[in-house]
Amino acid sequence: MCSQISNSDQDQLIRKLDIFKIHGKDKRGHKILRIIGKFFPARFLSVDALKAYLEENVFPRLGRKPFSVVYVHTGVQRSENFPGISALRAIYDAIPMNVKNNLQAVYFVHPGLQARLFLATFGRLLFSGGLYGKLRYVNRLDYLWEHVRRNEIEIPEFVYDHDEDLEYRPMMDYGLESDHPRIYNAPAVDSAVSVYSMRCIS
Repeated sequence: MCSQISNSDQDQLIRKLDIFKIHGKDKRGHKILRIIGKFFPARFLSVDALKAYLEENVFPRLGRKPFSVVYVHTGVQRSENFPGISALRAIYDAIPMNVKNNLQAVYFVHPGLQARLFLATFGRLLFSGGLYGKLRYVNRLDYLWEHVRRNEIEIPEFVYDHDEDLEYRPMMDYGLESDHPRIYNAPAVDSAVSVYSMRCIS
């Protein structure tokens, strides 16, 4: 992350984009911290500004009771929304111990192949103290509703649209098919090309 605007402007940007929102409850009655990854403007936020926002506006509101996180990864692009490994570690280290201890589960919605590989490689190194073990991959929204009360959490429309795409083209989950728009009943030509390319590389 690199800061290109003042700290106060960064604070306003986080608020405006509604990246972090505490609302709703899971089926065990725990508060939910919802995070929309696509809204995260990594290129414009500094680690210090983000930590300050969380310390002032998120951690106190979680209180000292158990809570869950719903992280929506839908539409995240590494060049736009990924803060970097060192930034992730710095942010995680800044989370108060009582908050870490009260975290019950992280529901990772629409993880995709790259995110899975990244977490499988760096997850245990980045997130010490058991957070990696609380991670729950959620490939479809229907699986999220098994743990979260559907009517109590706001999910952006583009997430539902992507979920529908995945139902028609499940190979997108495994990185074997691109996510560009096309007619659903058209032959899955790009899927075959991707599989062939991966075989050639391996």
